Amino acid sequence: MGSKGIVLILAGVLVAYYVYSPIPYDIEERWKLMITDSFFRSLSNLAEISELLGLKHYMGVMMFLTLAEEVVPASDDSVKVTDALFYDVPVVVYEPKRKNNGELNRASFTNITFLPVTQEIMQSEKGRCKNMIGLIAGSSESKMKIIYVNDTDRLCKHQALGMGPYDLLSRRTAKELNAVVVSVDYRLAPAYHFPVQFDGVYNVVKYIVQDHVLSQYSVDVNRIAVSGDSAGGNLAAAVAQQLQEDPEIQVDLKAQVLLYPALQALDMNTPSYQQNEYMPILPKTLMVRFWSEYFTSDLSLFHAMMSNSHNTLESAHLLKFVNWSVFLPEIFRLKYNYTMPSRKSSDPSETISSITDPRASPLLADDVKLQVLPKAYILTCEYDVLRDDGVMYATRLRRAGVQVTLEHFKDGFHGAMMLTTWPTSFEVGHRMVNSYIKWLDNNL
Repeated sequence: MGSKGIVLILAGVLVAYYVYSPIPYDIEERWKLMITDSFFRSLSNLAEISELLGLKHYMGVMMFLTLAEEVVPASDDSVKVTDALFYDVPVVVYEPKRKNNGELNRASFTNITFLPVTQEIMQSEKGRCKNMIGLIAGSSESKMKIIYVNDTDRLCKHQALGMGPYDLLSRRTAKELNAVVVSVDYRLAPAYHFPVQFDGVYNVVKYIVQDHVLSQYSVDVNRIAVSGDSAGGNLAAAVAQQLQEDPEIQVDLKAQVLLYPALQALDMNTPSYQQNEYMPILPKTLMVRFWSEYFTSDLSLFHAMMSNSHNTLESAHLLKFVNWSVFLPEIFRLKYNYTMPSRKSSDPSETISSITDPRASPLLADDVKLQVLPKAYILTCEYDVLRDDGVMYATRLRRAGVQVTLEHFKDGFHGAMMLTTWPTSFEVGHRMVNSYIKWLDNNL
């Protein structure tokens, strides 16, 4: 064997070593996931090096994840796509072309996020991120409305662009449910921090529930829902809570759909964070970085959150709402023992007031606020650091008397719902999308 052959063999071994990661056998298409994750890890490593050298902010490099899936949303035979401004926030509206015979549409507000946390966020040139918010037209005499916010955890793009998987999901939702879907282009970190993201999405929702807007899209005021994945799930849950407290809003949501949502930033050591610390797509370090960037660019918060030492005496009384030894069914506790997060008297990053705000951490809302919330569909994945956030929220909602459907995918991993196009198309992702559409069709 010549030297070239030896070099090729060594190169192959090194590539295999780099690509390989210990993925549980419960997950289907393991090698495809390994290869997909190797690109995520490579970009994350590049982002760390770039930031270390002072070339570009970590999140600025991570935004390149969106480039391969950028599409220009355009109308087709089934769906009309238009750009609009809702309260000066750029949106893209997907409307079904199917005639409704004078019937109104169901409506739902959705916040979707591909990365975990209210903000695994990637900044576009204008510091905004594409989200999905939409109106859904049902088969009854009125259309349903769905407001959908992408997980940008936030992966961001220019307002004229969209990510392929979200564009496809919006079109499918509009077409199959005869619904109107609105994609929201809100500002993101690191250029903007909480509560800018929440305020942008909430203002869009407030605009949409006005009588003249509902009438414009022929939406049934009794069939409105909010939905979102990952960071978008965080925003969807927060919006649902805030709407119930807003005296200016006379519209009640019919449903909230939370897809592997990020719902709390107080305990970074839940069983799912421990079990899935190094899982592909969304390892703990990336999720915690997304969370910390949502509040501040001061890396001291990131390091404190990684060691779960970011709580203070100010947040101590709220730890009861994220006590997984109380709210997690035993099947999810596994071998782990609960230890209350450490607390310190000072907050070096001065961000604890934001972290403890229910608009940023919906799981911290008290039971009185939960009691008035609409029925919920919560999707969780076994191999996801955010799994326990969704499960605990489902438990708390049920105890508060809210109707909850918790659908847990034992072979699922974070972000799978948006991995449905070649070459990163996963069967479990398609099953998740099918379940999402089916539940909306039956409950909205």
